[in-house]
Amino acid sequence: MHTSEIASGRAPSSGAVVPAAADRVYADVKAGILDRSLPGGSLLTEGEIAERVGVSRTPVREGLLRLEAEGLVQLIPKRGALVVPVSPAEVEDVLEARELIEVHTAARAFERRAEFVDDLAVHLERMRAAQDAGDPWAFMAADRAFHATVVAAAGNQVLAAVYDSLRDRQMRMGVANMRGSTDRMAVALAEHGALLEAARAGDAKTWRELVRRHVRHAGDRLRTAR
Repeated sequence: MHTSEIASGRAPSSGAVVPAAADRVYADVKAGILDRSLPGGSLLTEGEIAERVGVSRTPVREGLLRLEAEGLVQLIPKRGALVVPVSPAEVEDVLEARELIEVHTAARAFERRAEFVDDLAVHLERMRAAQDAGDPWAFMAADRAFHATVVAAAGNQVLAAVYDSLRDRQMRMGVANMRGSTDRMAVALAEHGALLEAARAGDAKTWRELVRRHVRHAGDRLRTAR
């Protein structure tokens, strides 16, 4: 799966309608920010983006405004857009917010586990397939989908939207985590497998503790990778 598909939150489709120009700008620039091909501190001009994506400058401005609202760029009048660097404080803020949301929503979603446990199994199999293929982007996409399924099952759309934004930020911070590291993938697979088994067993206490532990371990791995 390409980075832009993860960034947009949409699955690829062979019959999909070609996105609007502003959407293409948004997806293209966001993908570059998330995979760090556009690193923090980079200054992006409207002309350069328009030429790369193949659009006029008007949709470039629209796409950049969306990215600014997400905190990924800072618009600088008459110069372009600055890719906002990741600070140590932001890393800690994102990790704290992610733990609060995931532990809370996991507890609320547990009673509905029969509705989503099969989906978790599908995401886990996709993670295994991505590991076998040595595809870190597909692995991260399946990992993200696993967690997003639980968060969505809690039924709070506001928290689900905030969580999606947090995972965007975390992906940018830790893009190097899975590259060339089969050990990290193996650890993540084991932890997700344990979560699935706790859900199937109906063990609420273990489920909540495993969610908390898994998010904290992910944070520790992120700090190590920086």
